[in-house]
Amino acid sequence: MAEVRPPSPDEEPASFGFNTVPRAEKAKLVKGVFDRVARNYDLMNDLMSAGLHRVWKDAFADFVNPQPGETIYDLAGGTGDIARRLAKRADKARRRRGGLPARIVVSDINEEMLAAGRTRGDDGLEWEQADAENLPFPDASADAVTIAFGIRNVTDIDKVLREARRVLKPGGRFACLEFSRLAVGALEPAYDLYSFQVIPRVGKLVANDEAAYRYLVESIRRFPEQEKFLAMIRGAGFGRAGFRNFTAGVAALHYGWAV
Repeated sequence: MAEVRPPSPDEEPASFGFNTVPRAEKAKLVKGVFDRVARNYDLMNDLMSAGLHRVWKDAFADFVNPQPGETIYDLAGGTGDIARRLAKRADKARRRRGGLPARIVVSDINEEMLAAGRTRGDDGLEWEQADAENLPFPDASADAVTIAFGIRNVTDIDKVLREARRVLKPGGRFACLEFSRLAVGALEPAYDLYSFQVIPRVGKLVANDEAAYRYLVESIRRFPEQEKFLAMIRGAGFGRAGFRNFTAGVAALHYGWAV
């Protein structure tokens, strides 16, 4: 009988929307999606959230509560919309209390997304092309690590969480904003209709890319629900972890501290 060779790590399956692909292929496929949507990234989020992502992001930045002199890594930071919110709040706190400017680093694996962000101006931000699963930052170097609408697109969520924990200083905080699961089951039929029928069609009309928008909707459904993701955060070594639903669970803010 021929020997059965176990699959290598790169051959192990990973989700890409509702499809299953070799783990080694997922990053390349996701990169292709974001290469195509980079110029319309904010429009994409407006379509997928009916504009509510702006409210959620403001609440997210308020929760992070950046302070003068802090170092913050914004993972999968894309065009810098979260980082700019954090910078604005840190600067406001510095004008009130004094101190050094905060250091806020936008980290993203996709150069197209970073380039789209830089065209809006640096705004005192740092830009670093980096994989959230293998960060180039030293241990215990950040006061806060954030990631918004990005963690569902990585190949290994647990590895990203461990990296976030590694680079945080003792007492540092982790915050993640992501599309999640509805807490009100009666709304699911309407939500599914909007997600699977309306968003891809609008994506085709506006960006001429139905497939990218369909993947993004499917990736939301494959992402762990709130309690399961919370368990993953605790498993990565975070304490005082919890979550807060936004808009009946359409999105959720998860958090934890490096204790």
